[in-house]
Amino acid sequence: MAGSPDELSRRQFVGGAAVAASVIAGGVPVRISAQSLALRETADLITGPFYPRVWPMDRDADMTHVRGRSARAAGQIIQLSGRLLTVRGTPVAGASIEVWQANAQGRYSHPSDSHNELPLDHDFQGYAQLRTDRDGRYRFTTVKPGAYPTPRGDMRAPHIHFQIDATVDRKVTQLFFPGEPLNDQDRHLQSVRRPETLIATIDNAAGENVRGSSLLIAHWNIVLTSG
Repeated sequence: MAGSPDELSRRQFVGGAAVAASVIAGGVPVRISAQSLALRETADLITGPFYPRVWPMDRDADMTHVRGRSARAAGQIIQLSGRLLTVRGTPVAGASIEVWQANAQGRYSHPSDSHNELPLDHDFQGYAQLRTDRDGRYRFTTVKPGAYPTPRGDMRAPHIHFQIDATVDRKVTQLFFPGEPLNDQDRHLQSVRRPETLIATIDNAAGENVRGSSLLIAHWNIVLTSG
């Protein structure tokens, strides 16, 4: 994915808004329908076993800080933003987005997570509830989740879970990070037909320093069928 989310969505929306387009392929004009130029819907993925049984009291958009605690979560800080769009490029306003993930060590705050050897981070919120604005935008701050082994013996690449409830559509999916060695081995990521739709864009691989950790600025647009 190249360019900012706004630039990408505008380019793809302009292409998708046209009724038809003509191109020359081998000297022969080819008609391309507007549907073929539309945005690609974000692939669906499983909820997984670690959706919170009980929502934390603090579930705002800063997952690195738990209300009432002075310390911050351990790990590399990520500022993630994007837009919720339809395949036609229309922003989806007022949609509910739930986010949950493992901490920087790869441990979920969930009783079913059997990796007791991985430490819990009591300063990490682990879950957030968001709502898109009038332009379909969302934003939150978190830490990069750690990889972890599954009961089947394979490894999960770092990922963040999303559940989106809009006016018409509901989507459960996961976000992944570019360049991760485990992406090619993650059986969930590799199981979908459009894995590229689940990969975020990183603006700066080593941005400004925040509490001794480089800040990642990430973008990810989520595309629904109807909104």
